[in-house]
Amino acid sequence: MSLQLPNPAPPGVSRAQARAHKLWQAGQSHARREQWPLAAQSFEQAAALHDDAAYALAATHALIKAGRAADAVGRARAIRAADPRAGIAYTLESHALLGLGRAEESVECLRTLPADVGRDLDHHVSLAVSLQRSRRHEEAIRSFFDALALKMDDALSHFRLGMSFKELGMKAEAAECVRTAIVLGLGSSDLAARAQLVFLEREACRWAAADEAMAGLRVAVRALPADTPVETGPFPHAVLVDDPLEQLKVARHYALHVAQLYRPLPRRVARAHGGRLRIGYLSADFHIHATSQLMAQMLECHDRSAFEVTLLSSGPDDKSAMRQRIVAASERFEDVRGKGFDAIARRVRELEIDILVDLKGATNDTLLPVFTQRPAPLQVGWLGFPGTTGAPYIDYLIGDGVVTPLADAAHFSEKIAQMPHCYQPNDAHRALPRPSMRADWGVADDAIVLCAFHQSYKISAEVFDRWCDLLHRLPGSVLWLLQWNANVRETLTAAAAERGIAAARLVFAPLLPLQDHLSRLACADLYLDAWPCNAHTTAGEALWVGVPVVTLRGATFAQRVAASLLHTVGLDELVCADADAYTALAIDLASDATRRAALRERLLAQRRDGVLFDGAAFARDIEALYLRMWARAVAGQAPAPLPAALAA
Repeated sequence: MSLQLPNPAPPGVSRAQARAHKLWQAGQSHARREQWPLAAQSFEQAAALHDDAAYALAATHALIKAGRAADAVGRARAIRAADPRAGIAYTLESHALLGLGRAEESVECLRTLPADVGRDLDHHVSLAVSLQRSRRHEEAIRSFFDALALKMDDALSHFRLGMSFKELGMKAEAAECVRTAIVLGLGSSDLAARAQLVFLEREACRWAAADEAMAGLRVAVRALPADTPVETGPFPHAVLVDDPLEQLKVARHYALHVAQLYRPLPRRVARAHGGRLRIGYLSADFHIHATSQLMAQMLECHDRSAFEVTLLSSGPDDKSAMRQRIVAASERFEDVRGKGFDAIARRVRELEIDILVDLKGATNDTLLPVFTQRPAPLQVGWLGFPGTTGAPYIDYLIGDGVVTPLADAAHFSEKIAQMPHCYQPNDAHRALPRPSMRADWGVADDAIVLCAFHQSYKISAEVFDRWCDLLHRLPGSVLWLLQWNANVRETLTAAAAERGIAAARLVFAPLLPLQDHLSRLACADLYLDAWPCNAHTTAGEALWVGVPVVTLRGATFAQRVAASLLHTVGLDELVCADADAYTALAIDLASDATRRAALRERLLAQRRDGVLFDGAAFARDIEALYLRMWARAVAGQAPAPLPAALAA
């Protein structure tokens, strides 16, 4: 959000007023060079010398930019108290409150502006963004429309409007907003917006539009000079492109872009300190989220005698049982939501974290800006991003022999650190599926149920062709799909009709809480994987409830996760090398109830004695890996590939 601040009145005869004006000019000079702490100091001194609202407003703006949001709130409120009609003070206070993570207060601040004061573009945009941050997306959409009524060609408002449609599950509508923003021009954010457009079109299952957008994106990415900072969108590449070197290129552009925005802290060198090894996990997902569901038991089983475990949470507290469990599983839980990336990095440094683990990568709510400041001697990527970050400030990527074979080291900027089994933790204490009938979930008892509970972006035209071919070749079968968003049912039903499949052969399942989801999933005969991005958490859940997973292994991390899970449960026979083998195996299993029953029994036995679902053993293995990383660092050795090894 950019603001047009007023200029102060021309200096008069007062020496104090003349001095204030010179300080204001100095502040402007600092601001042009983005030296915001110095700018704030100059503007505050000017405001102290002369009571001109322009000085105070400039000081408020600079305080926000300098990361002093709490001070900015106080100054904005003082301006409002002196002049309740100073609309820009309300807008500035709202920005400061957003910087503190107080989005609801930001909304209320803006709505206290007197009714007879005109609302300008900045006000409407600020209100829309505050509502968006409060997850009040219907109201945010109305405010974005108010803003666009004043400036229809405001590209950023079109883009942000699309993000609210996205959060409401209206992916096609979101895509149209983003497409408009791109046409109007988003400057240096163009490639990131194009990546977002690809992803939205895939979420809406509008494959022709997605393919066209992806083709243009890939041409633009390939034309970028190597190792240049560019705001790109690494996640769509990580999950939708099957070229690992192109994934690395995109990720590196983005990682370098982030790095140029932040100044590293003085480097802290790894040194033996005689105490417990201090591990910090940084994420926005410590609530009801796949990351927490996977990690919970592992966190509970960390060896407190040898490891001091801190969780730093930049995400919301959803008051859920999962949140409470995660908090209880940590020795120290730091809620850093609303704090700036600089402040989070300083807190990591204050805690003297030895190994800082990034659980987000280049996804929504990324925390890479913290890592680029190098607050910890060792920095590690794990679990939250299915591929390389491209970041020179991430030392290791934790994987395993399947998702990250050492032979593929050139595909990763980080050094590969392999777990002895699957890199993905699981929770033996998760809910067991309750007994249920297929009729409880709207599925015929006598059907062959081919389950494909994927987020819709993972479903490509090629994958859907294969699934429809299976329906043709397996009379009496149905395809069980997630109704992931508002668009997917209509688009997939139409796509099936084009392929000669009646709508009745597709069964759409709503999103459910975890235990209900597991109970429903257990009613499937077979789980059909997707590519080039496999099921990750859901594949593990299918195995947990005894449903065999048929997968296609590819060249990228994202297309090897299901293969890693299956390898860990001893079912490599379900991993296929090509799409024809995938189709043949799915037909064989769907046609052989006896074989499926035997596979189900093998999988259910894994709950008791299999390594995949042993969170305690996983904790020992990852602790052993941390110790190996730390030993190298303390010895003054650079990070190096760490092949899989069992914990002692």
